[in-house]
Amino acid sequence: MKLCRWGKNGYEKPGMIDSQGMLRDLSSVLSNVDQDTISPKGLARLRKIRPESLPLIKTEPRFGVPYTGITKFVAIGLNYSDHAAESGLPVPSEPVVFMKATTSISGPNDDVVQPRNSIKLDWEVELGVVIGTKAQYVPEDKALDYVAGYCIVNDVSERSFQMSTSQWDKGKGCDTFGPIGPWLVTSDEIPNPQTLEMWLDVNPERMQTGNTRTMIFSVAKIVSHLSQYMTLMPGDIITTGTPPGVGMGKKPEPIWLKPGDVMTLGIQGLGEQRQRVVAYTGK
Repeated sequence: MKLCRWGKNGYEKPGMIDSQGMLRDLSSVLSNVDQDTISPKGLARLRKIRPESLPLIKTEPRFGVPYTGITKFVAIGLNYSDHAAESGLPVPSEPVVFMKATTSISGPNDDVVQPRNSIKLDWEVELGVVIGTKAQYVPEDKALDYVAGYCIVNDVSERSFQMSTSQWDKGKGCDTFGPIGPWLVTSDEIPNPQTLEMWLDVNPERMQTGNTRTMIFSVAKIVSHLSQYMTLMPGDIITTGTPPGVGMGKKPEPIWLKPGDVMTLGIQGLGEQRQRVVAYTGK
């Protein structure tokens, strides 16, 4: 299934994408897509519904974050060896874990706001992993059983903020630095998350091309690893690192985003995002 939320910011309705890629209204079935919806029981109930039986949305509305109730936005850094190399950093011996502020979360096509004093704004297409079942001390061979589904994340980053100390969080958690969606694609549609093509363009230029098969640490390894150190709750999202091609790594000089630039990004089977960069105005 492909679940989503659509409509004006703050007034989103639940939706489902049918086999033809059309948006269907789930409002008659549930009031929201939340932690209960994406639990094993919640998803089992929804699987009984034939999407084509739901009302068709004939307009092209805004997509919001595909579900609510995200209590943790966990991120993994340097999880592709070639991205580590372009960053000038060693390949890690275990997953590099940091957190993105939940206030950074935004819809998949909402504007990205360049914050005050930002001079090195950058992009990162990433696979997002959504937890569906509470996970504590999970073995790697069982880890994918705890995953509800997958989505696209753009791990927008401000490199001058990020690199000013040994802790990355302040360069990762600014408002609008966490576009998620457009859909939550349930794990039955993505039986192997390590075979997904991914890409990102800035304006007309292809910047990133990669595949999740080149991750240093697999999705299963990451979920298991994190569950040794924190309890993962239904709705928590893990963004799993980016392939090469970020602005910071461009040669001979880095390329930084500026107001007016447009990022378009996608992952195989998970849809596409599009964000315009705008300047912070204080409003």
